[in-house]
Amino acid sequence: MSIIFQTKSGELPIDAQNDSETVLFDGLGSGLTLPYECATGTCGTCRARVMSGDVFDVWPDAPGAQRLKRDRGDILMCQTRARGNCVIRVPALVTQAEEGAPRRFIGRIDELSKLTSDVIQFDVVLNEKATFSAGQFMVINAPGVSGGRAYSMVNYEQQTGRLTFLIKRKQGGVYSDRLFKSAGKDAEISLYGPLGKAIFQPEADGDLICITGGSGIAGIMSILEHAIRAKHFPGYSGQLYFGARTLADTFYVDKLAALTEMARGGLKVTVALSHEAAPSSTHPASELIRLDEGFVHEVAARVLSENSVGLGENAVGFVAGPPPMVDAAIRVLLGQGKLPPDRIRYDKFS
Repeated sequence: MSIIFQTKSGELPIDAQNDSETVLFDGLGSGLTLPYECATGTCGTCRARVMSGDVFDVWPDAPGAQRLKRDRGDILMCQTRARGNCVIRVPALVTQAEEGAPRRFIGRIDELSKLTSDVIQFDVVLNEKATFSAGQFMVINAPGVSGGRAYSMVNYEQQTGRLTFLIKRKQGGVYSDRLFKSAGKDAEISLYGPLGKAIFQPEADGDLICITGGSGIAGIMSILEHAIRAKHFPGYSGQLYFGARTLADTFYVDKLAALTEMARGGLKVTVALSHEAAPSSTHPASELIRLDEGFVHEVAARVLSENSVGLGENAVGFVAGPPPMVDAAIRVLLGQGKLPPDRIRYDKFS
């Protein structure tokens, strides 16, 4: 089965083996740099148009599909599968990646750890080893759950057979409810990746400023771990602003304190409490973790405004979380942080 992508770079044909993968995953797996962000139907970044051929929509009611012109053949590539030869028009520059094409893995859910009342950490043992960049994610498909879910890796290792993820319990969320009841342990799941462009590049990045909240800290933990291993600190500075509703909703305090110690003064961590007053200036579990009050983007804006030194050359911002938080944090990095848009990398997860 042939899929031809008509792009601003020209026509790019690929061979798709069957209709088990979406058009987006077929293209990415063939090494094409197709546009996407969430890869799960939420954002609408992978919008394209079917010029010819037979396709079917996996999730017609996807949030990112609300503005599609269906009568003109508009689709979300991440929610569309080809039934036969087809031509897809993609309004973007697309190239052939040299290496690192994502692929399909099979995994088994291993350890489950409840970190707070609504956040769980879980490990997945893979059928073969995977390599990924710090900050990337996998799209996970589980039996009995429609659609894929995007989860960033918490750990950072090359050629690893074990991945660590975080999941936040959502009201009515079938998959999160299953994990919270431990019914998902030992279950076999399918993973596609690695995906995501909000990655840490130690050879090109300078000072780091990270803004996140809740389970969005997963990919940030991977980035900080890579930075420590690459001895990025204290040659460069690092700032992490981690948002939580209350002190009881904070987690990874011990891990963040350990990273701060290993950074030898190069990393400063601030936890922002949005729904209760901070009981002290530092976290009760570690004096290395600063406490503040307000939404995480507000706290970051306040600290950056008070900092007369500023960020150094090649500084980069990382943001991860729900879309409203990410949008607010990006405005802070552009304004108080004075970062150019091309130095801000983000992941939006609903």
